[in-house]
Amino acid sequence: MAKLVDTFSNIFKIEELRKRIGFTLLVLLIVRVGSHITLPGINVVALKASMANGDANSLLGLFDMFVGGAFSNAAIFALGIMPYITSSIIFQLAGVVIPEVAKMQKDGEEGRRKINQYTRIFTVVVAGLQAFGVSMKLINTTVQNSGVSVVYDPNLLFIISTMTLLTAGTIFLMWLGEQITDRGIGNGISLIIFIGIIARLPHAFAQEYDIIANGVRHWMFEIILFGMLAGIIAVVILMTQAARRIPVQYAKRQQGKKVYGGTTQYIPLRLNTAGVMPIIFAQSIMFIPQTVLSFFPDSAFIITLSKFFSYQSFTYAAMYAVIVVLFTYFYTAIVFNPKDIADNMKKQGGFIPGIRPGKPTSDYIDGILTRITLPGSMFLALIAILPTIVSRLFGITSTFASFFGGTSLLIMIGVALDTLQQIESFLLMRHYDGFMKSGKIKGRAGSGGY
Repeated sequence: MAKLVDTFSNIFKIEELRKRIGFTLLVLLIVRVGSHITLPGINVVALKASMANGDANSLLGLFDMFVGGAFSNAAIFALGIMPYITSSIIFQLAGVVIPEVAKMQKDGEEGRRKINQYTRIFTVVVAGLQAFGVSMKLINTTVQNSGVSVVYDPNLLFIISTMTLLTAGTIFLMWLGEQITDRGIGNGISLIIFIGIIARLPHAFAQEYDIIANGVRHWMFEIILFGMLAGIIAVVILMTQAARRIPVQYAKRQQGKKVYGGTTQYIPLRLNTAGVMPIIFAQSIMFIPQTVLSFFPDSAFIITLSKFFSYQSFTYAAMYAVIVVLFTYFYTAIVFNPKDIADNMKKQGGFIPGIRPGKPTSDYIDGILTRITLPGSMFLALIAILPTIVSRLFGITSTFASFFGGTSLLIMIGVALDTLQQIESFLLMRHYDGFMKSGKIKGRAGSGGY
């Protein structure tokens, strides 16, 4: 504990690190303030009444989680940074099927700069389309019993102003994220999502406190729940850091009077190479049946069928887990190409001991990756359905249950590890001790997730 206190005090002894952390906190404060500035033309009282019975486990509930409640507030940051992430994913997938995009991905810094520019432009298009959908959603939203509309004057001017403000809000958030990456600490885009998820934590704690205060649940049981949460977080950190290291030997070569190579390095194949993306994809797919079935609320057959797709049903959890496993293999194949790794090793004179360069090396890496992806995908599937299991077995609120697994937990842990790794790098560069006496905190490089 004393070492941890000393480490945090050392953080504020480094002027550059202190300024970076202060700048990051200031930007995140701006993000949270913008999440509570309501769009013009919105009846705030009617909005709160209409959102009182909202489903946190719907597609819109998932979206609202990523933007820190800005969507349910009809705020100028209601779209959050999600259009930018959608554009990034689209261009990442496009590299598999479009040769021009694949060429840009391999062109180093210049290619990455072009892709970033195209991603920004496409973000404006995606944000504009989503902003139109949000404006129509607001126009059609009314208070359940009174029928009072959320929008004072639902006309063309409201649609245009809403689309403009929401698109501008997304672009501003994208710029803020880039500023954090350049002038702050951590990955700016990831931290904006992180702060949105964390913002829901006090509300979850308040709900749990009310449950204890009303005598619904004993405080000892609540301590056990928090103990379980701490254990789950520890296991997720362990599995997130887990990697299979493949040794690579580089042959000695002489250039002039200097000798290069002759060293052994390692290729770290992460147990969870795909990151959080399989869960996001699977959640999006699982919300499709719920959305379609909601269009037929009066049919007895549809009501019976909808129970199988209910968030708390074990049928839903089983289908969800299978889709997560499948998407883990799919996304891992996209973000990690063994052939490219083998080709780069061959060009640099590297080889895996006992394995011939070229295709045998590619097949060897692919075989290992396939084997370790199985337990990684099963772990992801378990984490994905944990909120459902916990909510069903222990009767806790869906808001608090979401922190026991799923997208929320994985993003929080991934971003926290990445940020701590950068802070530790600053400390070690200035000859201070890091957070750990031995070993290093590993970031999420190559994890393929946000």
